[in-house]
Amino acid sequence: MQLREVYSGDIDRLVELERELFPTDSPWTEADFRAELAQEFTSYLAVVDPQRPEKLLGYVGLAFLGTPGAYEAEIRTIGVDPHFQRRGAAKLLMENVVYLAETLNAPIFLEVRCDNIPAISLYEGFGFVKIGVRKNYYQPSGADAFTMVREKKEDEQS
Repeated sequence: MQLREVYSGDIDRLVELERELFPTDSPWTEADFRAELAQEFTSYLAVVDPQRPEKLLGYVGLAFLGTPGAYEAEIRTIGVDPHFQRRGAAKLLMENVVYLAETLNAPIFLEVRCDNIPAISLYEGFGFVKIGVRKNYYQPSGADAFTMVREKKEDEQS
């Protein structure tokens, strides 16, 4: 697997994956992805098969909010094609998310469905901890979400 930036030409595949992965929780639309990719404060990465780099196997969107010296990172969306799950794609994406956040000394926040045990385990393996619950966060399913954070390096050592 290889990592590369997400391009506007990937949007159809991103929408396809969102519909497959999150059918009951308002999957992101073409307009959602176009708006996100147009932002200067977001970074979208894709995992691809080196033999077919046009075919996305997974993706992650990361936003950096705040001001220099006081940035926070937020994972906007993350997903891996069901046929390629548990093969290292999510780990590769998360390693790069953590690296990007560490370069700016930023904590990373995310929301995850309370019943998504594999994702929660992945995030905990990268040092994320649960800090709260958002009731009825996902719509229209009404599923709750944990808010999780991975503290910035200087806070980890305190």
